[in-house]
Amino acid sequence: MSSVLVITGTGTEVGKTVTTAAVAAAALAAGRSVAVLKPAQTGVLPGECGDADEVARLAGAVTSVELARYPEPLAPARAARRSGLAPVRPVEVAEAAGKLAADHDLVLVEGAGGLLVRFDDEGGTLADAARLLDAPVLVVASAGLGTLNTTELTARELRARRLDLLGVVLGSWPNDPDLASRCNLADLPVVAEAPLLGAIPEGCGGLPAAIFRARASSWLAPRLGGTWNAETFSAP
Repeated sequence: MSSVLVITGTGTEVGKTVTTAAVAAAALAAGRSVAVLKPAQTGVLPGECGDADEVARLAGAVTSVELARYPEPLAPARAARRSGLAPVRPVEVAEAAGKLAADHDLVLVEGAGGLLVRFDDEGGTLADAARLLDAPVLVVASAGLGTLNTTELTARELRARRLDLLGVVLGSWPNDPDLASRCNLADLPVVAEAPLLGAIPEGCGGLPAAIFRARASSWLAPRLGGTWNAETFSAP
């Protein structure tokens, strides 16, 4: 795995933070040092726990860094504008990740929302930061109906920008998957033209941290430091 991994989603509430925590936990279990960078945290007040804090709570001894925090739950560019605070720009994200990479084996950069959510009024996005970092991108997708379209659109945009799509992780695999979810196990790698690299169980963010850490590797494929096997998982 590259020393910097950018983690994006096909939209909001698809399980990016819990997936980031699982990747971090697997890396820590393998003896790697890990930093988590959240460029823009929205919808969280000063003193409250943000996504990077949640990753640290679940995964363990990671270095967690936020570049900016905005109180309203909006896209970062709009949230910055409304708050009167400075926006985050892709070059700042790349610089911060680069500095963390000098002291850590793995840096996880977790975006806000989807790949093209704007950080600033100039239209800078997480994709631009990934390009500056020359870092692979992991896409977190939902499991059920509608995910094929959003996943394919995200994958096409990554290819159009000549960014490396590492693979797709299902950010919240249902305890009782419906027909669409089961079929999507086979269809997602086809539309993404990239491998399925894991399935994070629904609700696992509510597990005690010690249990989360012990199980995280079993939810991720070897390419992410785990033991999960897509063919076995997909078997009837």
